[in-house]
Amino acid sequence: MTADWGRARAIADAVLYEGYLLYPYRATSAKNRSRWQFGVLGPPGAEQAGIGENDTLSTQVLVQPLDSPMLSGVVRFLQLQHRGAQRAAAGGGFEPVDELIAGPQSWLSWDEAVECEVPFGPLDFANLPCRLDISISGGTDVEAVEGGRLVRSRRDLRGRLTISVEPEGEFVRLTLDVRNTATPAADKDEAVAASMIGTHLLVEATDGQFVSLLEPPDSAADAVATCRQHRCFPVLAGAPGERNVVLVSPIILYDHPEIAEQSEGALYDSTEIDEILTLRVMTMTDEEKAQARATDPLAAQIIDRCDSMSPEAMLNLHGVLRDPHAANQDAGLIPEIPDGVDWWDPSADNAVHPEIDAVLVNGVRITRGSRVRLRPSRRADAQDLFFANRVARVTSVHEDVDGEQHVGVVLEDDPAADLHDWYGRYLYFAPDEVEPLMERNPIWKK
Repeated sequence: MTADWGRARAIADAVLYEGYLLYPYRATSAKNRSRWQFGVLGPPGAEQAGIGENDTLSTQVLVQPLDSPMLSGVVRFLQLQHRGAQRAAAGGGFEPVDELIAGPQSWLSWDEAVECEVPFGPLDFANLPCRLDISISGGTDVEAVEGGRLVRSRRDLRGRLTISVEPEGEFVRLTLDVRNTATPAADKDEAVAASMIGTHLLVEATDGQFVSLLEPPDSAADAVATCRQHRCFPVLAGAPGERNVVLVSPIILYDHPEIAEQSEGALYDSTEIDEILTLRVMTMTDEEKAQARATDPLAAQIIDRCDSMSPEAMLNLHGVLRDPHAANQDAGLIPEIPDGVDWWDPSADNAVHPEIDAVLVNGVRITRGSRVRLRPSRRADAQDLFFANRVARVTSVHEDVDGEQHVGVVLEDDPAADLHDWYGRYLYFAPDEVEPLMERNPIWKK
């Protein structure tokens, strides 16, 4: 495996546990019992019966063959493991309880998970299609604890990976299909116990390179448009510029995703914001923290990590200020005011040109003539809500004396748009309140 494989696995681990624990981590939170919401492949028929999720994940990606391409990878998912707390009975034997307490330590009857990984390959493209069976054994483990025992039980999991290829001009379309083939379940509890949870794939090509489905080269655009995805989002997972590893993710990602260096560790919460959740954990009472520790070992790690976090680490979570101008001074972005020049100095005023300056939005240059969709979100003016999802044309880009940036627009379907543009009556939105549109937008062309 290449160096990119290890980098991609770090992202895959975050994907695997996305939504595993939900704020605020206590068993008394009803929301925390609704887990496993991403990448769940339920047993056959569970979706139709209303007791589980669809049984399939399927992806199509493009490979540019170089010589004799080979394929290898892993299918990864979680296996549900029920932990039953049992108290030692006075007359001998054990009796199930919701919570087992022994001094300061307590254990709840709770659902945990076991990581499962099924490797495949290397496979020669010339020998495809092929079908690989996925078989994960169930079982029961017993752990003796003070005052009783913990009984952990798992169900057998069964699945199938099908891989096929077909030529697409100078490229090869690769199809990977993962399906849960377990015995149909009778109820919701059975369905989740037989599900493959957080399912995703890491796939590596040798003697071939994957094509980005998000930003394909012009030569591959038509072929990319024919690729179909079912319940997944394949992205390039190696370092920027590398194209030999793909992560087939159950959540939306961008190409070459990274783990934020400011993060002290996983919080396992859907769309987690490390600083907010860390602060919330720090406000929990000792009793609440004990309840959280009793649910899951990973929850206990979160509590311990937050309790021991240094002020420097906490400050690091607050965020990083990045200068978008540094690497784009020649790209027409709003220029920096020179050092030692005050904002009221005429030379500072002459440094900006709203009619030609630009701002980066999601990596895209937005300037006069760009088309955007309005997404008002944080401004106080209620009138802005009337413009939600409307398409607008950018007329100017501004920066005020406090360094805040603003995008001036006119509504595209407004009959008076040209008149408003002529005498400068614009609507203003922050850059994070506009979404660049690709169609008919010349700045998207490469």
